[in-house]
Amino acid sequence: VEEALALRHGGINAPVLAWLRVPGEDLAAGLAAGVELGVYSTGQLDTVAAAAAATGTTARVHLKVDTGLNRGGAGPDQWPGLVRAAVAARGIEVIAIWSHLAHADDPGHPIIEQQVRYFDEAYQVARDAGLRPLRHLANSAATLTRPDLHYDLVRPGIAVYGLSPVPGVGYHLLPAMTLRSQVAMIKRVPAGEGVSYGHVWHTDRETTLALVPAGYADGVPRVLTGRLDVWLAGRRRPVVGRVCMDQVMVDCGDDAVAQGAEVLFFGSGESGAPTAAEWADKLGTIHYEVVAGMVRPRVTRTVHGRRPISAALNGAPVTR
Repeated sequence: VEEALALRHGGINAPVLAWLRVPGEDLAAGLAAGVELGVYSTGQLDTVAAAAAATGTTARVHLKVDTGLNRGGAGPDQWPGLVRAAVAARGIEVIAIWSHLAHADDPGHPIIEQQVRYFDEAYQVARDAGLRPLRHLANSAATLTRPDLHYDLVRPGIAVYGLSPVPGVGYHLLPAMTLRSQVAMIKRVPAGEGVSYGHVWHTDRETTLALVPAGYADGVPRVLTGRLDVWLAGRRRPVVGRVCMDQVMVDCGDDAVAQGAEVLFFGSGESGAPTAAEWADKLGTIHYEVVAGMVRPRVTRTVHGRRPISAALNGAPVTR
């Protein structure tokens, strides 16, 4: 709910669904702001109904059915009871039913069809109870690969970042997040000198080092020490020495690099610059973790509006 309210405070007036909550969380502000709530148990339904009564509002809810992910959602045995309770509850308007796919990023996996069948059966239960809800099931992968599963709404997540949800298939998406900083200081260092904590890297020649004020407290993983490049002054350059809490050092050789020059940690990959997918490969994880983890108090997040594709190709739409 807190994140939904942040969107409202940022001027987003479109429908917003908040579906993860902790017990005891205050729902009043969310209901007052018109935030729609996910519900997947009768206990949650009771809590939402009580909050609606206390605030004099009608809660718009999305009932979640577990079709096989075995995470959140009412299971097959609980679903009919949840639907009946929602129909009978005062102050509750059922907007939609929904679920999550377990294997959408593996098109053709048989569990997808099984989940679709369960979802359609759950929808029929809701209709038989007198509800006429919207349906949403498709995440990014299903949005791109299964138009037959779009139903009434889709929920693209990683695709909104311009990153593909299906390994090895790009779908002509353009990465939309850029992590960038600036050169804070430049210094010449003679050959044979150790650099950064532990001196795990030594200069093999006299070189120019650029200090960049971004480190592991800002989302630059320390584990990438010795394996990280940045884009600076028109080319890739290696980060040398250990990644520190709030700074890294970049080896610029004999090139002239200006203080204040932009340093790109990852972005669209244009001209061979690093990407979030490259980070994920080096970290042994998925690019979802890289971009979703860029919520750091010291990293300024700037969101740009719509741009023509031609303009987007020349500059990443999300900075820092």
